[in-house]
Amino acid sequence: MSFLSELSRQYIDGEWLTGDGEWDIIDFNPRNGEKLCSITVATAAEVDSAYRAAERAQPEWAGTRPGERRAVLEKAARLLGERHEETAELIVEELGVSRALADHEVRATGRLLRAAAGQTREAVAEFLPSLGDGRENRVYRLPVGVVGVIGACDFPLAVTARAVAPALALGNAVVVKPHQSAPIAGGTLAARIFEEAGLPAGLLNVLVTDSAEIGDSFIEHPVPKVISFTGSDRVGRHVAAVAAGLFKRTVLELTGGSALVVLADADLGQAVHAAVHGRARFRARHGEVAAGRILVDRSVEAEFTRRFAAAVSALPAGDQRDQEDAGRPCAPESFDGEDEAVRIVNDSPHALSGAVHTADAERGVRFARRIPRGLFHVNGPVERHDPAETHGGGTGFGTGGLDGPAAMDAFTTRKWISVQHGRTVFPF
Repeated sequence: MSFLSELSRQYIDGEWLTGDGEWDIIDFNPRNGEKLCSITVATAAEVDSAYRAAERAQPEWAGTRPGERRAVLEKAARLLGERHEETAELIVEELGVSRALADHEVRATGRLLRAAAGQTREAVAEFLPSLGDGRENRVYRLPVGVVGVIGACDFPLAVTARAVAPALALGNAVVVKPHQSAPIAGGTLAARIFEEAGLPAGLLNVLVTDSAEIGDSFIEHPVPKVISFTGSDRVGRHVAAVAAGLFKRTVLELTGGSALVVLADADLGQAVHAAVHGRARFRARHGEVAAGRILVDRSVEAEFTRRFAAAVSALPAGDQRDQEDAGRPCAPESFDGEDEAVRIVNDSPHALSGAVHTADAERGVRFARRIPRGLFHVNGPVERHDPAETHGGGTGFGTGGLDGPAAMDAFTTRKWISVQHGRTVFPF
């Protein structure tokens, strides 16, 4: 993959640079241990350079017409589509996942870019009534300024795009620190795509580094107003604590296995298919969306287990370049009635999403409303990503969200302006 050498650098203010650190991050294929490239880490001084470049570039970008920002995002989506094969191959090599999963990630990222392109037209003013005569109130959505994004090793390209694309669409500049296990797919690849899509220099910067080199400077730097993080609970708590002390907004999506619940009246064939898909396809590298717990009503437990075991035994195994991520699907954990199922699901606060299967869709909705987390599916798999859905928030696995309307709350701030028409009558 000859282009890896081009992407194994820092990207700051529109320039591809070698980091100033004294050691390298080695990017390797976890499937076979093959070295892909090495990247000299960025220092705290380069963190400052990246944030200052973003700070300089952002005001002009915020002032551009929405159509100009939309055109950049749409071109980025087209470029990604044109390079689907090489991008998917890179993901396979860098993450050691199956080609099917890599294809899924590339397609999902394209959808995210196109959805963000549509968001360029959403940051408009609201006109609100006023109690005073001759006065109107306007609430404008303004970009927050500069956003710091800390990427993940799971679905790195899509996770980065989920933050970067809407942030740019809404007029912000971004600095990305990709996970050291996915510095290309989760960072510099996005920089190259946006660079070729015509994004002006300074609006997207990528720093490949580690906290051992830069400490908390990525979070503590005075320029970023919002820090977006996807990853473990432990690191997420640290990010939240540091950012809170500096009055910075955080958007956190933390990991945790999801639950798939099968009620007594469910279509067992469909439920088994969803369980195997959710458990096997995403288990190997993507535990945060895997069906980590499969809960089955005791009245159908035996039949579900028989079908589930048969489906699991038929899963292909071998080189993940050609197969799904088989992992090691678990046996179904059982329950008696909905109340016990709700209690079991809620006993674990660490879950990104969930699903419930039932013949009565409205019964499923009622069940889902009893689970205090942001994303739950009725009669589907635990993972069914749509750019209109809001991930994050809920209980125990993060705060805020990045998809759909949540991106507006994450990456804009409200500006209230009142306008008096005619003379104001003062009471004194």
